[in-house]
Amino acid sequence: MSKLPSDKKFVDVSDYGRPFAKLFVSKIEHTKITPVQVTYLFGVSGILAIYSILNGYYFAAGIFLILKSILDAADGELARVKNTPSYTGRYLDSIFDIILNFLILITIWAVSSASLMAMFAAFICIQLQGTLYNYYYVVLRHNTAGGERTSKIIEDQSPRALPGESQRTVNWLFGTYNLLYGAFDKAIFVLDKNAVKIAPFPNWFMSIVSVYGLGFQLLIISAMLALGWIDFIIPFFIAYSILLLVFIGIRKVFLR
Repeated sequence: MSKLPSDKKFVDVSDYGRPFAKLFVSKIEHTKITPVQVTYLFGVSGILAIYSILNGYYFAAGIFLILKSILDAADGELARVKNTPSYTGRYLDSIFDIILNFLILITIWAVSSASLMAMFAAFICIQLQGTLYNYYYVVLRHNTAGGERTSKIIEDQSPRALPGESQRTVNWLFGTYNLLYGAFDKAIFVLDKNAVKIAPFPNWFMSIVSVYGLGFQLLIISAMLALGWIDFIIPFFIAYSILLLVFIGIRKVFLR
């Protein structure tokens, strides 16, 4: 099941791995492999990218980061194909993402000329960027007839476990998710709280905001690693945050 009706689907530049994810899922959909196991696989791919950076294999690191993006799409794709949605998988996916983001950045810091303070700033910037994209995407789905509404605009309480999963596990993962993401979610909501009142965003707007999707962020890191620009990765993502003001400004001025 798609998250949006066909007329509201937009060109998502962060979702470039989707065709490869669908191909992978077509090969495993009739096996016993579960979506959560695929989530573990993208975690392994992220760890291999970190190992590669530490050992100077920057091109290989970029490949593993792109593979992570593909597997990140594949776990949700497999859940839809098998009709086995779960909050366990949803929260675990997000928890892995933020932990790997931090580990990837601190690894880049360790082998580059960036300062530790700049690394923490880049981490905060990357999370705010991704949160803005996710916020607008969830708002779009909620304000579109036929849009998927499993994700909440504000995650304020633990959802009821779906068939086949433990409520205790869902509660624990929800608490962990809020601990890691809560401040970023609240910050973006405060910056543009009126976005929730807007009719469905036009496709062109979502397409330009998708440059803040995690997949595209990892693609940028992969390209910069392959080009040997590792010293510029952390400063780039700090400067890249200027688009936060641009996107929010476009929304407030033109999409009211």
